[in-house]
Amino acid sequence: MSTETFEFQVEARQLLQLMIHSVYSNKDVFLRELVSNASDALDKLRLAALRDDALDADVSDLHIDLETDAEARTLTVRDNGIGMSYEEVGRLIGTIANSGTAKFAQELREAQEEAGAEGLIGQFGVGFYSGFMVADEMTLLTRRAGESHGTRWSSRGEGTYTLERVDDAPQGTTVTLHFKPADSDDQLHDYTSDWTIKEIVKRYSDFITWPIRMVPTAPGGDTSKTADTADASETADTVPEPETLNSMKALWARPRDEVSDDEYHELYKHISHDWREPLETVRLQAEGTFEYQALLFVPSHAPHDLYNQGYKRGVQLYVKRVFIMDDCEALLPPYLRFVKGVVDAADLSLNVSREILQQDRHIKMMQRRLTKKVVSTVKDMMTAAPDRYATFWREFGAVLKEGLLSDSDNRDTLLAVSSFATTHSEDEPTTLKSYVERMKDGQDAVYYLTGESRQSIENSPHMEAFSAKGIEVLLLTDPVDEVWVDAVGEFDGRPLRSVAKGEVDLGGEDDEKADGEREKQGEEYAALLGWMKEQLAEDVKEVRLSSRLTVSPACIVSDAHDLTPALENMYRAMGQEVPRALRILELNPDHLLVKGLNQAYKEREDHAGLADTAELLHGLAVLAEGGRPKEPGRFVKLVADHLERAL
Repeated sequence: MSTETFEFQVEARQLLQLMIHSVYSNKDVFLRELVSNASDALDKLRLAALRDDALDADVSDLHIDLETDAEARTLTVRDNGIGMSYEEVGRLIGTIANSGTAKFAQELREAQEEAGAEGLIGQFGVGFYSGFMVADEMTLLTRRAGESHGTRWSSRGEGTYTLERVDDAPQGTTVTLHFKPADSDDQLHDYTSDWTIKEIVKRYSDFITWPIRMVPTAPGGDTSKTADTADASETADTVPEPETLNSMKALWARPRDEVSDDEYHELYKHISHDWREPLETVRLQAEGTFEYQALLFVPSHAPHDLYNQGYKRGVQLYVKRVFIMDDCEALLPPYLRFVKGVVDAADLSLNVSREILQQDRHIKMMQRRLTKKVVSTVKDMMTAAPDRYATFWREFGAVLKEGLLSDSDNRDTLLAVSSFATTHSEDEPTTLKSYVERMKDGQDAVYYLTGESRQSIENSPHMEAFSAKGIEVLLLTDPVDEVWVDAVGEFDGRPLRSVAKGEVDLGGEDDEKADGEREKQGEEYAALLGWMKEQLAEDVKEVRLSSRLTVSPACIVSDAHDLTPALENMYRAMGQEVPRALRILELNPDHLLVKGLNQAYKEREDHAGLADTAELLHGLAVLAEGGRPKEPGRFVKLVADHLERAL
C-alpha cells in the first residue's frame, strides 16, 4: 500500500527538538514511558473485551515483549493490546499533543531548570517522543483490535513522519527504536544490553500488572536461537524461554514496610504521566462488609488544564486487581480532582459502568471515606509539614475552596485547613482560627475584601478606615472567593463580612463624640445627598456619607445582601440572567472635593454645572474599585473639560 509523508506542525517540531536536546536529565525514562503506554493499551483491550462480547480480539495472553538486537542496535517494545486505527495514529501520534502545543513549547523554552521542564512534559502526555532522546529513528506498527488492516508510522524526529496502511500487522502496537551510538558523557547507555533493560524495568515498571517479557540474548547477540555446538549429535536449535522481568505485585496490596517511597513514586508517575514526585502519599484499607484498598497521591504541582472543562479527573478503579476504568469520577468529589491514584474494590461487578457507579451505594460510601481521608491528610500536613502544606495550598488551594460550596459534611475541616492572604502579614497567609485569635476587643466580625489582586485590594478605598484603625482584613483574590464567603456565612460564631458591603461601624473609644459628629454632618450634607441621588438615579439607589473612607472622596458599596459586580459577571458568564442591581454611593464628608461640592451646591441656585461634577465623582468611585464607567467616552470628556477649566 502507498506511503504518505506528512510534516509536523511548526510548534510540534519545535517542541520535539526541545524534548530531544534540552529537557530530560535521565534518558532511561524513555523505556518507562513506552512500557507505560503498552500497559495502558492492554488495560483498554481487556476492558473492551469485557464490555463487548462481539469484539474479535485475542485476550488469552496479554503481555508486553521487549526484544533487543545488538548488531542492528534496536529495541522493540511490543504489546498485544487495543492498538490504534490509521486515523488514531495520525491524530494521537502525528500531532504530538492534541491541544496547547504552542503554549507548551513557549513554557518549555522558558523553563530554567531541567526539573521544571520535565514537569511540563508530563502535562501533555507526550512520553512516546522521549524515545528520540536515545534513537535517531522510531517505527510504530499497530492494528486496532477488531480491525483487519494495520498502520505503520515512522519518523527520524526531524521535520516529517510517514504513514502507511499495512495488511500483515499483528493485534496491538510494536515500537522499534533505532539507537544512536552509545555515549556515556551524554548519558546514552547501551540500551541493547540485557542487563541495562532489566535494571530499568525493575526500577520503573516492576509494579505493572501485565508480564513484561524478554528473551535472553544468546552468545553473539542473537536473541532468536542458540545452537548447542558442544554436542555434535545435537542438531535442533534451542529457543530460550522468555524471562518475565517484573514482579506484577500491586503496590497497594503490599504491606507498607515492604514498599519503598521510590516504588510509590514510580507508580504515581505511571498513573499520572507526571514527571515530578508526588507531594503526599495516602493509603487506606477498609475492611468489613465492603472491603477495598486505596493508594492515592497528591501531586506537587497543578496541571495546566486543572480548571478546563475537559480536565480528566478521578482515580483508577480496579476490582480484585482487575483494571476497570481510568478517571473514575464517582470516587472523589470535583474539588479533589487533582488527586491521582488507585482504588481496588473486592465486591463490585467487573462490567460496572460509569452510570451505575453514580448510583451505587458502595461507591458513595467509598467516596465519603476517601474524601475524609484526603482532607484529613491535608490537615495533618498543615501541622506536621508546613512547608509541604504551603506548596499544596499554593497549587491547589483555589480548587479545595470549591468544597466549601459543595461539601457541607466536610466544610468545617475544609475551613480549618484553608489559608488566606491578610493585611496582618505581607508574606504569610493566615487561617481563620488565627484571625479570630487576633481580633480586636469589640470586633464582632471577620472582615474580608475580594478583588483581582492583593495590590488592587490594598489600594481600594474600602480599606481606608480599616487600615487607619489597624483592623485585619482577609484579601481574597480567587474567583471562588466571591461565592463561598456567602455560602459559609460565619466562622466560630463570627459572621464573615465584606468591607465593601453594607454599613460599616468600627466603633472606637470616642463613640459618643463620633456619633455626634456624624449626626451633625448628616444634617449639613442632607440637601446635597438628596440632590445627588436624583441626579444619579439611573446608577445608584442611595447616596450617603461614609464611615469607611479617610483619604478618598467617594466609593461604591453594595447592600449587605446584594450580589457584588464580580459575582454578577460570573453568573452572566455562565449564561444565567442576573438583573442589574443599583448600588450605593458613599461620600467622604472630610474630603476637600466633597466639602467644596457641598458648598457650591448651597451657594448656587443653578445646579446644572454641578451635575457633571456629581457624575465625575460617581465615575471615580467606580474606577477605584476596578470597574468601568457606564459611558467611558463621556467620562473622559468630563475629566478633560474639568482639567481645562482648572488650568
